[in-house]
This record gives sequence, C-alpha cells and structure tokens, in this order.
Amino acid sequence: MSDDIPDGSEDVVGILTEQIEAHFGMGMDQLKAAVAAVPTADPDATDVVKWHGLLVDSQAVLDRVEGDLLAALESQPSEVDDPTMGLAQRVNAAVTARDGRALVVRWLLDPDAPGKKGLAAERLARFNRSARKGPAVQTSAPHRPALASVPRAGRATL
Repeated sequence: MSDDIPDGSEDVVGILTEQIEAHFGMGMDQLKAAVAAVPTADPDATDVVKWHGLLVDSQAVLDRVEGDLLAALESQPSEVDDPTMGLAQRVNAAVTARDGRALVVRWLLDPDAPGKKGLAAERLARFNRSARKGPAVQTSAPHRPALASVPRAGRATL
C-alpha cells in the first residue's frame, strides 16, 4: 500500500474509496450492501465500511465549514474578526478529524501496518474474541428497594 494520501485540496475520500474498492474487488455500494446483509461475515470489511462512512461524514462537515469560512472572508473588509477566526479554527478541527479517519481507513487496508503482525496482533485478536456483550460500565441507575418508613430514635411521637 502506498503512502499516497494527498495533502491539501486533493480528494482524500475519492482516493481511499478507490483503494477500498480495489482491496475488496467490488464497488463501495456493493461492499456496503454485503456488510449490511451479513456484518459478521468479514470483520475487516465491516470495519472499513464503518470508518469509510465516518470519513465521508467528516468530509461533508469540512466542506460545509470551509464554505462558511470562505463566505465570511469574502464579506470581511480587510481585517479578520473573531467570529471568522472561530470559523478558521472549526476548519482546522474538521481537517484534523477527516485526516484522522483517513489514517484509520489506511491502517485497516494495510495488512503490513504496525500492530497487525506479531504480539500486538495476537493481543488484539484475543481482545476481539472476548469482546464484551454490553457496556463496560453500568449505564442505568441500580435498582434500589423502597425504604420502609422508620421512626428516628430520640423523637417523641404524640
């Protein structure tokens, strides 16, 4: 697998989609349908489809905030105001999210990626086999029996 993830305005999602399609030998729509039909058939495909969806979502967010920033910059006289700087920071955050998800997709597609061979891979496989059925922590309030009304000591009742 090459390290051809583009920088800047190149089509990160398009390039990774092509790599996914080449890796699995089918189009993205077919792969999504196959994973939806039997998600447990190929865990690697399921992970790739999940992260590709997250990548597409983050690219959509990036496109939207870039458009907002461009509109704000076009309406600015000469100095950039605080709201526009806030938009620039949102663009930076969106780029970071998109690039992080792109790296995950690349890692999933690369059979020789660090952590996929040797002791780390064995530990990961063991962890996945013993995956929890529910959340790691309790997510609902524990059931408590109703307390009976008990008079307090030292209080006189009339």
